[in-house]
Amino acid sequence: MHTLPVSKCARQGVRQNLEFYASLGYDGIFITNHFLDGNINIDKSLPYEEQLEFYFSDYYEALKLSKEIGIKVFLGIEISYRGTDFLIYGLDKEWFLAHPEIMDMKKSDELAFLIENGALVIQAHPYREDRHINHIRLFPRCVHGVEVINASRPDFENAMADAYADAYQLLKIAGSDNHAGNNAKRLAGIETASPLLDEKDFISRVKSGDIKIFTLAP
Repeated sequence: MHTLPVSKCARQGVRQNLEFYASLGYDGIFITNHFLDGNINIDKSLPYEEQLEFYFSDYYEALKLSKEIGIKVFLGIEISYRGTDFLIYGLDKEWFLAHPEIMDMKKSDELAFLIENGALVIQAHPYREDRHINHIRLFPRCVHGVEVINASRPDFENAMADAYADAYQLLKIAGSDNHAGNNAKRLAGIETASPLLDEKDFISRVKSGDIKIFTLAP
C-alpha cells in the first residue's frame, strides 16, 4: 500500500489503512511507499538523510500502531525509473542511510547492487500503461520476479505479466498496490501456511514458492 503523507499519490493515512486491512482479517501488510526517486511528497533538494527520515516516517508510525490495531507491519520500498517501478524487500533504513550512492546509479546497476546486498527485487505492474509512462520497460535480467496480479491494474496487463514471468522463469507475487485505502475496489496478496515472521521470512517463502496468491473484493 501507499500512505499519506509520504506518497503523493496516496489518499489515506497510516491508521486508516491499517484499520481497514485488520477489519478484513489480514495478518499483516507491507507499506511500499514511493522512494526518493519517485512520487514522494518532499522537496528533493533537501539533504539525503533528511529525505530518508521523512520517507520512513509512515513505516515507523505503522509499527507503533500495529499492536494497538492488531496487524503486523512489514517494510517494502518502491523505487522508480520514469514510471517503471520495482519493489524492494529485505533492506532497512540503516542500509539506505549507508548507501546514498544508489541515487546516482543507472537503474540496472542499482538493481544489481540491491540484489548483491541481499534484497528481493520484484518488478511491479510491468505492463502498466499511463499518461506519464513513455513506454513499457522490462528488466528480466535485473529482478527476481514480477507482480503477476496487481489489484489496481486491468486483467489484461496482469495476464501479460504472468506470461512474461513464465517465459523468463521469474518468481510471481501479487499485491494490492492500494492508493485508496478503504475505498479500494479490489485487493490482492499472498497467503502462507503459517504467519510470516518478518521480511526475511517473506523473502524465503517467495523464493521457495511457499506462497499462494489471491484476489479479494472487499
